[in-house]
Amino acid sequence: MPPTLASLLQHSALKLTVRAGADRLDTPVRWAHASELADPVPYMDGGELLLVTATNLDAENAESMRRYVRRLAGAGVAGVGFAVGVNYEEVPAALVEAAEEAGLPLLEVPRRTPFLAISKAVSAAIAADQYRAVTAGFEAQRELTRAALAGDGAADLLARLAAHIDGWAALYDTSGAVLAAAPDWAARRAARLTPDVERLRDRPAPASIVVADSEDRVELQSLGTGRRARGALAVGTGAALGTAERYAVHSAVALLTLTTARSGSLQGAEQRLGAAVLRMLLAGQPDHARAVAGDLYGGLLDAPFRLLIAEAAVPAGSELLTETMEAAAARSGEALLLVPEAERVVVLAADGGAAVAACAAYAEAQDDRAPREGGAEDSDVVVGLSAPSGPIAVSAAYKQAEQALSVARRRGRALVEHEELATGSVLPLLADDAVRAFADGMLRALYEHDAKGRGDLVASLRAWLSRHGQWDAAAADLGVHRHTLRYRMRRVEEILGRSLDDPDVRMELWLALKTTEAAVPAEE
Repeated sequence: MPPTLASLLQHSALKLTVRAGADRLDTPVRWAHASELADPVPYMDGGELLLVTATNLDAENAESMRRYVRRLAGAGVAGVGFAVGVNYEEVPAALVEAAEEAGLPLLEVPRRTPFLAISKAVSAAIAADQYRAVTAGFEAQRELTRAALAGDGAADLLARLAAHIDGWAALYDTSGAVLAAAPDWAARRAARLTPDVERLRDRPAPASIVVADSEDRVELQSLGTGRRARGALAVGTGAALGTAERYAVHSAVALLTLTTARSGSLQGAEQRLGAAVLRMLLAGQPDHARAVAGDLYGGLLDAPFRLLIAEAAVPAGSELLTETMEAAAARSGEALLLVPEAERVVVLAADGGAAVAACAAYAEAQDDRAPREGGAEDSDVVVGLSAPSGPIAVSAAYKQAEQALSVARRRGRALVEHEELATGSVLPLLADDAVRAFADGMLRALYEHDAKGRGDLVASLRAWLSRHGQWDAAAADLGVHRHTLRYRMRRVEEILGRSLDDPDVRMELWLALKTTEAAVPAEE
């Protein structure tokens, strides 16, 4: 603790006596300063014990003393030490009354106590306090380092840190989820700070913010040294951190940042191994892939998994998605194979697992955040997700994810599962501009023919195709004779220069008709 007026009064060699403000002697003293100026306030920094002999003061004038003392109190002066036996044989009553009125401690300094002795006592006490703080900080650093190297490093480190600061501590991952907290009750308190952690995450590391409310004072410190923070540390205390507590927090931040940096290097090695495993799976070599994967990815290949491909307009989009999936997988103990590939990321994740669920939740939140114009290319991230697969079918799963990614991009959605395409209708795919252009070009001559009032060839073609070429049924649908329908179909062949006997031609015409039908509402 820094020196206080009370501790100076207990200093037997100084022989100080209280004349006013006896109820405020616990005020910390940051320095002792002698000044005979009539107004020393411009030269004060707050927290000083001002030592005076009243050489230039009218110390017996009540109004003058009230103005003088009010100025000192307003400047945050800790107290006044008045030397008797120099200009005044005792402390003037006007000064005592003014000090009592302002609540400013007033100490009587006997003639035999030089101001220098008081300054030395304050300086020595401050130095001793700083030494204690540094010593405590080094001891905290040693304890925290031992904890970080232990088996359950993060949890033990947080427990020791909480004890050193007489408060609580919590560790967050990049998504803002609480990874650990100490004491245990602090986990619920820490969880309420996730929005603040997300706000801190958007700042270049290192960064910090202070959150204060009725419960406690919380400092959030980012972990990491790169463009993006790799986590955050929260410490909650009843008051601002002292010097020793600050040392402990800084040590914890350094140790946790070092741990995350080491994790980043290991992650890079894991990604290189994962890329080799993925290449073997795509090449149809599941046995070799299992051998290379070992314990790291072996469990992932023993159960159904999903393959997803994520693209982002900016790197931060895919980074945040993969960090979210990594955090979810870590919390649930799942293996996750993640391979950066040019401007996108390929991921193998357990089917029905936490990582896939986190990806879906991330995409849903992105879709809900704001409607996108111009398609998914303008969004943070676009994801294509394969159907459940196994090691022998990774190549097919990769194609499924690419197809789903293409559809997601075209539809302006953050995520599309291949199962949506496999179980749904092909008709929504006809909304593509290239397909519409093809349909318009193929049917334009028939529409122009009908527009001149020379027959209803488009409707006749639609009826004939819908009845699979059955003349009587199609003619009945149109309310015409079958010979009339046969004539119209010959005119269709003549105008298009295509034979309706060709099944490919019939398929293309049917899709063209469905495409133009789907476009009608939009044109209206």
